[in-house]
Amino acid sequence: MKYPPSLVALIRELSRLPGIGPKSAQRLAFHLFEQPSEDIERLSAALLAAKSELHTCPVCFNITDAELCDVCSDPARDQNLICVVEEPGDVIALERSGEYQGLYHVLHGVLSPMNGVGPEQLHIKELLPRAREGLEVILATGTTVEGDATALYLQRLLEPLGAEVSRIAYGLQVGSALEYADEVTLGRALLGRQKIRS
Repeated sequence: MKYPPSLVALIRELSRLPGIGPKSAQRLAFHLFEQPSEDIERLSAALLAAKSELHTCPVCFNITDAELCDVCSDPARDQNLICVVEEPGDVIALERSGEYQGLYHVLHGVLSPMNGVGPEQLHIKELLPRAREGLEVILATGTTVEGDATALYLQRLLEPLGAEVSRIAYGLQVGSALEYADEVTLGRALLGRQKIRS
């Protein structure tokens, strides 16, 4: 059975979204078709508004609709801490934790030579002027090969500038049992152990 061209076009566009394969795109397309026109118009308006109103913060490259993002414009944030993350979604995750009160720097990806992503494609050169003596830069890239390579690359660039460079600890998920953890996670949990304070 042949789908109508407009449905094929919708499925094709939806499948271009990250994490959405052809089957998921097809399910989404059928779901959208069954929604009332008002819902589709609201979705369309939200997409267009986001595209026209949002931009990256010129300091940290997080997403914002203001001149500077909420974090960069907040004088109460610790100006001696910068947490380097891969994507804007990582900022949201760290903010939800409530444990971090410093600034951010969003790379918008990780080094991945196999995919043609080098330092020039990331916001690395904009980070370097922010590094200074007395500043701690926390590298919070993922535990993938690319994330680790990016962290190592940044460490080598930042340490000569006088910044103290640290890496977030990796370990066991809260509520998980040791027997179900993989060797790499267990190894990193041991290396990142902390003294118990009374």
